Amino acid sequence: MVKEDNIEMQGIVIDTLPNTMFRVELENGHIITAHISGKMRKNYIRILMGDKVTVELTPYDLSKGRIIFRSR
Repeated sequence: MVKEDNIEMQGIVIDTLPNTMFRVELENGHIITAHISGKMRKNYIRILMGDKVTVELTPYDLSKGRIIFRSR
């Protein structure tokens, strides 16, 4: 998969799920399931409910994503 094919969107973490999965509400109102990217996991960046995050989605499955950035 080419990196440019991914869709980046802003969202807010609304729920924490097991296995470092999170439920994220996107700006357009859709709710998706997202996991933490490897670089965030490596640098021990913690995600809490209410955090604003940038989520990367693939065009093939828009219900799952990867959290790539946590905003303040």
